[in-house]
Amino acid sequence: MDRNLVMEFARVTEAAAINCAHWIGKGEKNLADGAAVEAMRKMFDTVAINGTVVIGEGEMDEAPMLYIGEKVGCGGPAVDIAVDPLEGTNLTAKNMNGAIAVMAVAEAGGLLHAPDMYMDKIVVGPKAKGAIDLNKSPKENMINVAKALGKDTSEMTIVLLDRERHKHIVEAARSLCVRCKFITDGDVSPVIATSFGTEGIDMMMGIGGAPEGVIAAAAIKCMGGDMQGRLVPENEEEVKRVHDMGIEDINKVLMLEDLVPAEDPIFVATGVTNGDMLRGIRFTEKHAITHTVIMRGLTGTVRFVEAYHDYERKPKYIKIK
Repeated sequence: MDRNLVMEFARVTEAAAINCAHWIGKGEKNLADGAAVEAMRKMFDTVAINGTVVIGEGEMDEAPMLYIGEKVGCGGPAVDIAVDPLEGTNLTAKNMNGAIAVMAVAEAGGLLHAPDMYMDKIVVGPKAKGAIDLNKSPKENMINVAKALGKDTSEMTIVLLDRERHKHIVEAARSLCVRCKFITDGDVSPVIATSFGTEGIDMMMGIGGAPEGVIAAAAIKCMGGDMQGRLVPENEEEVKRVHDMGIEDINKVLMLEDLVPAEDPIFVATGVTNGDMLRGIRFTEKHAITHTVIMRGLTGTVRFVEAYHDYERKPKYIKIK
């Protein structure tokens, strides 16, 4: 991957975040999402890539822009792109923490083309790499991760979506005195927190979106963490989609290399609302201020970029006025 493209990808998520920020707290999640999609799509037109959206807003008949299979870019190297123009639409609509505009990019064939269904996930940072096994119980995994981290289980914190389906994980955590941090939506940022070591998150567990899982896996690979996933089809149509991917055993555990086989994935995210990792969009009399994280798999470099976007000089397709 040409490293000179990395900042161009940051411009894409910045545009999406700025364009949807005016919908924060207005209860219009679909309008916020549409604004992010529009800006991201138009900014892609300026990037020198021959990109294919492998994870996007849905199939061509479901999404007018950034649909799966859509071609983006103005010509250049062939790359696969996984996007979530607004991860946390409900968070944005309700002005809650943690909404981001996010994408992952890799050479063609470098990202799992995950169907839009659920995925069971388990994620840890570099210190616990190799200590997780999705075929083991939540309790066994918590004990093994604690050992790898050199902690007592009572010193651990796991993050998971606040859903009834995770009751067994919560019960296992309570039995070991493990702290639980519950989130309502958007599990990409919490996944990444496991590898930063600054947010106090040791592990992420539970069922969430498969597309988001692949995007998060790109970040985990960049940072040297570990992740496993298992697709969770809910009906025969989804089972067929899993088989069409070449996965005969629907119970197969997908390792990090299965999720992101690329050697040099790129992960970029810009904050929309404030979060543990990224600050949300801020507006001044003259500027929109963005906060973006950029990661590169080949070098493991993680950059945080704060940018000031002048209202009078931004392209017209970013509706910041």
